[in-house]
Amino acid sequence: MSKLKLGVIFGGISTEHDVSIVSGTSVIENLDKEKYEIYPIYISKKGEWYKYTKPINEIKTLEISEEINEIKEIKDVLEYLSKMEVIFPVLHGAYGEDGTIQGIFELIQVPFVGCGVLASSVGMDKVYAKVIFEKAKINQAKYEYIRKDKEEYIYVDKEFNEKRFNIDEICNIVEKNLKYPMFIKPSNSGSSVGINKAGTKEELKNAIEYATKFDKKILIEEGINGRELECAVLGNEEVVASHLGEILPAEEFYSYDAKYKNAESKTDIPAKIDASIQNEIRKQAVKAYKAIDGKGLSRVDFFLENGTNKIYINEINTLPGFTKISMYPKLFEYEGIEYKDLLDKLIELAQNKK
Repeated sequence: MSKLKLGVIFGGISTEHDVSIVSGTSVIENLDKEKYEIYPIYISKKGEWYKYTKPINEIKTLEISEEINEIKEIKDVLEYLSKMEVIFPVLHGAYGEDGTIQGIFELIQVPFVGCGVLASSVGMDKVYAKVIFEKAKINQAKYEYIRKDKEEYIYVDKEFNEKRFNIDEICNIVEKNLKYPMFIKPSNSGSSVGINKAGTKEELKNAIEYATKFDKKILIEEGINGRELECAVLGNEEVVASHLGEILPAEEFYSYDAKYKNAESKTDIPAKIDASIQNEIRKQAVKAYKAIDGKGLSRVDFFLENGTNKIYINEINTLPGFTKISMYPKLFEYEGIEYKDLLDKLIELAQNKK
C-alpha cells in the first residue's frame, strides 16, 4: 500500500513561532511512518519556507526558542505544496491559524487539517468571534471594541458606529460601560500574547497602549470571577465534544508565561464539575464551533462563574497547541483516543471535508 504524502508545516512568523515548533515536531514524531510519507516544512520568523532535511526519526521535540537549522530552502512554495495529498498545518497565531495559509491550501486544492478560511479568520479575531457568538445567543462577558489609528482611538459601538477619541476619553467610556477588573486583549493574538488585566484607570490606559503593539484592534472585556474550563471538539458535520479540562493557572490569569514558562500551572482532566453543567458546556462548545463553520478540530474555552455557576464562552481556538501534553490531545486521550489515532482521525477528516 502506497503511503500518503503528508506535508506538516510548523514555525511561522507569528509571536507563537516557538510554540508551533514544539507542536509541529511532536506531531511529526507521533505520526504513523507506515501510513505517511512525511514532508516536514519549516517557516522561519522572516517568512522563509524550508524543507527540514534531517531524518524524521531523529526529530525531537525542541525546547521553546530553539531555532531549527537543518533546513533547505523551498524555491517554489506553491509547486512544492501541490505535490502533497494532505497538508497538516501546525501553525499558531497570525498567518497560521487566521485563514491566510488556509486560503493558499484552498487555492491549490490540496486537502488540509483543520478549519477553512472563514472559521479560521473568525476564530482568530476575538472581536468578530464575539459578534458571531452574540448572534448565536451564546452567553459571554460584556465587552468594548476599540481601534487605534495613528495617535487616536476609534470607539466602535454595538451597531458598529464609530467615533474618535483620545486615550483618556476612551478609558472614561469603557469605565462607564464595564466594571473592573477588565482584561485587555489584542483582537488577533494567541497564547495570551499582549493580554493584561486592569483594576484601575491607569492600568487600563497602560494595557490598551501595550495591546496596540500587537494589533490595532483591541477587545476590552469585563472580568469573570470563575473557573477556566476547556472543551475539545472534533469533526466536520458530525461533531463530538470531549469532557472538560480545567486550567489551574499559577499566576493571576493564564498568561503566556503561565502557559509555557511556569511549571506550577496545572490542568485537571476531567474537570470536577456537576454533570449537567458539563453537558451544557459541551453542547455550547459544539454550537460555537458550528456557528463559525468549524471543521476538523477546535478547542473552546469557557468560564464558570463562582457563586452563580453561570456559563460564559471565552474564545474558540481553531488550531490549539498539539504536543502530547497539550490540553486538546489530552482531552481526547481521556475519551480513549490516543495521540497517534487522533492524528489519523484529523487527516481522515481533512480528506472528507466538503
